[in-house]
Amino acid sequence: MTSRRSFLKTTGMGLLAAGMATASTRTSYAQQSAESGNPKDTFRLGIAGYSFNKFKLDQALEMMKKVDVHYLCIKDFHLPMKSTDEEIAAFHEKCKSFGVTGYAVGPIYMGTEQAVDEAFAYAKRVGVKLIVGVPHKEVDKKKVESPELLKYVEGKVKEYDFKYAIHNHGPDNLPYSNAECIMNYIKDLDPRIGMCLDIGHNMRTGADPVADMEKYAGRVYDIHIKNITSPDKQGKGIELPRGILDLPAFVRMLRKVKYNGACSLEYEKDMQDPLVGIAESIGYFRGIMDSTR
Repeated sequence: MTSRRSFLKTTGMGLLAAGMATASTRTSYAQQSAESGNPKDTFRLGIAGYSFNKFKLDQALEMMKKVDVHYLCIKDFHLPMKSTDEEIAAFHEKCKSFGVTGYAVGPIYMGTEQAVDEAFAYAKRVGVKLIVGVPHKEVDKKKVESPELLKYVEGKVKEYDFKYAIHNHGPDNLPYSNAECIMNYIKDLDPRIGMCLDIGHNMRTGADPVADMEKYAGRVYDIHIKNITSPDKQGKGIELPRGILDLPAFVRMLRKVKYNGACSLEYEKDMQDPLVGIAESIGYFRGIMDSTR
């Protein structure tokens, strides 16, 4: 197994440079696969829109251009739920000018049937077929899991023929703590209902993201990649090469199960000034793709 220390020593600052490569060197995912990792990789590298929650769309896209990432999970602060068709078209045109494609929307919290209706209608207007969502109910002013609302979501999944990926949020008094928790709720529902596996939050519950990826691969429709400082509630997000999660083993598992969705960096440290940390993380992940077989 490649240790984090030996991997960093071998690849050094070249990983940061890889993360900062200009878009002209990798203008498409196909080219990126040929130049980074295994040309047969079926997963693609993206960024979760929440990473840019302090920035306007133009600023976020400029950072994506600097690290040469072309897939974005769209958050509603960049494209509000009530956007008109003209505003949605302008959003896509702006993304296109930076070489970026919005592949999904969310995470979107949905506490009522009306909120579910609005989310599915929004995704259809945006033109994506994947919703990262958190169906919940309010109990004593806390958000908790809602099997009843999930049944309503199931009906919408059938109506729209969309995939719906429930995001896990770890041990932070939010619904759906880890992959096992999600699977317990969705195992008997339409198979288009799956999960957005946040590997950092998953590990903060004491779970093993590598083992869970293998166990639940058939229901993983999106992945948020992050590293953490410790495998418990006190664990904080940190740059990918600096945490405790075994990312080389995770990449090997993605290849083993032939995962074909996005791996989107969700960077939650230094959110007022994230570019250096994003670049370090993207460069490290690409370095793993290059060195891990």
